[in-house]
Amino acid sequence: MILLDALTGLLLVAAVFFFVAGTVGLLRFPDLYSRLHALTKADNVGLGLAVLALMLQAKGWPEVFKLGLVWLLVLAASATVCFLIGNEACRRGVKPWTRRSP
Repeated sequence: MILLDALTGLLLVAAVFFFVAGTVGLLRFPDLYSRLHALTKADNVGLGLAVLALMLQAKGWPEVFKLGLVWLLVLAASATVCFLIGNEACRRGVKPWTRRSP
């Protein structure tokens, strides 16, 4: 039981790391497209680690299944919303950031 709790804690710490990394990417990256990429990737991995930690503490298989289903639905929603935002930005003429040499 102690090993299971330690693994759960480790997974939650890793999840927080990815959530923070996504937030830093949102604040630091130069354009909409790279910010979307940072948020989508980091938050999906962070959520996956958090759900895995919760699955380790679940009482039975129905709870594990429900947690997995929630994670899959959030993955699908996140990818869809990211696509819609990026597509609309492209349609409105938002250009990706490019490094310019002095």
